[in-house]
Amino acid sequence: MSFESLNLHETLVAAVRDAGYTVATDVQQRAIPPALEGRDLMVSSSTGSGKTASFVLPALTRVLAARHAAAQRRAHDDVPSGAPGPDGAPSRRPAREQSRGPRVLVLVPTRELAIQVSKAALNYGRHVRGLRVATVVGGVPYGLQLRQLSGALDILIATPGRLMDHMQSGKATLSNVEMLVLDEADRMLDMGFIDDIQFIAQALPQERQTVMYSATFGGHVGRLAQSLLRDPRRVDVGSHTDTHADIEQRLHWADDLQHKNALLDHLLTDRNVDQALVFTSTQRDADRLADRLAEMGHRVASLHGGMPQRQRNRVLTGMRTRDLRVLVATDVAARGLDVPTISHVINYGMPMKAEDYVHRIGRTGRAGRAGLAVTLAERRDAGMIHHIQRFTTQRIPAAVVAGLEPKRPEPQSQTKPFGQKPFGKAGFGAAPGFGKKSFGKRKPALGGDRDRAPFGGVAARKPFGSRPTGPR
Repeated sequence: MSFESLNLHETLVAAVRDAGYTVATDVQQRAIPPALEGRDLMVSSSTGSGKTASFVLPALTRVLAARHAAAQRRAHDDVPSGAPGPDGAPSRRPAREQSRGPRVLVLVPTRELAIQVSKAALNYGRHVRGLRVATVVGGVPYGLQLRQLSGALDILIATPGRLMDHMQSGKATLSNVEMLVLDEADRMLDMGFIDDIQFIAQALPQERQTVMYSATFGGHVGRLAQSLLRDPRRVDVGSHTDTHADIEQRLHWADDLQHKNALLDHLLTDRNVDQALVFTSTQRDADRLADRLAEMGHRVASLHGGMPQRQRNRVLTGMRTRDLRVLVATDVAARGLDVPTISHVINYGMPMKAEDYVHRIGRTGRAGRAGLAVTLAERRDAGMIHHIQRFTTQRIPAAVVAGLEPKRPEPQSQTKPFGQKPFGKAGFGAAPGFGKKSFGKRKPALGGDRDRAPFGGVAARKPFGSRPTGPR
């Protein structure tokens, strides 16, 4: 289905075409038409399926409709007092409207996802004259956000905590919101934002459109949807049980931490890699592992929520410009990360939830490219491996590296069949590899965010691409 057939405004179709897209994805075909009708939606869609455009394009349509209505009102206002108005009666020039606050509010769990959604809105709205898009997230100064909130605004993308801060200080006006989008609602609830979301929703107009995107709609996510949405339409595309034809999965069992490090070092010396994303469970693990890999000569940086936003931006720029070959990150920091050249995902630390595993491996195999997802597990991780396989209804094939075979047998619970084929192969070799150039030895980073068990009191280190920063 082409975008022209979705009833989108011609300026949006032109922007989509300029971005290089001609055919809508499944989630776009199924979510955009009811969204344009003003229907509330509950949407489940896999990573990389085009879900961001499926709500950004309807949001931009609302902005265009509001501008058209405002232009008509201005035309009516410009009729001289006493002259016949559109209805033939003498006109009474009303006071000109002063619209404040956004028409569309998008709530997201992380800063990185907020930046991604903002870029999509500006990209698809490139032909919308004077489009005003703002992001309100933690970790950045309040000044710019206050200036953006004080003027007219079309689309606001925010993390719940920081937006609630501005609401409580009286700086955020949400009385004109016509459309509320909750992206990755399950993740926001996992991070403890349920009270913040309900507080924000209560401040919005009752007559609004609400669209929720979530990996699942069971439990507390389903209850939240029931309280916020009115007669929603369900759209389920690319569920967590689907196979990923462009991603090969692989599981390596490690006897202990030393064995796991040896496996990782082997993986990072293969030449088949383009760029790799290595996941850890905590911020401290991310910094320590990045330090060790830097000392070995890898071009590497860490990424987690305890880092200042400017430093995070520099790290992401380093990935996109290929100055970095390895990124060591936590789940929260990598949420919404979209770097098509990431060819390998390595699970060095286990995710907290099985859903996070699906989001992790979705960072590779993007834009039609092949990807490899490797999990390094110790015996204590057998329960999570089993849970992941139950959640995805797919087995992760176990593999060994010649010369690095585990001395202990594979946990028996992992040998049970799950009734479906594993993820399709991507045509990769044994594992990734990296160049020898190093960014130099790094020092420990600041710790402490909501990734997983936070750490504080860690000494400052020299961040990628910047001068040293100390504790504040």
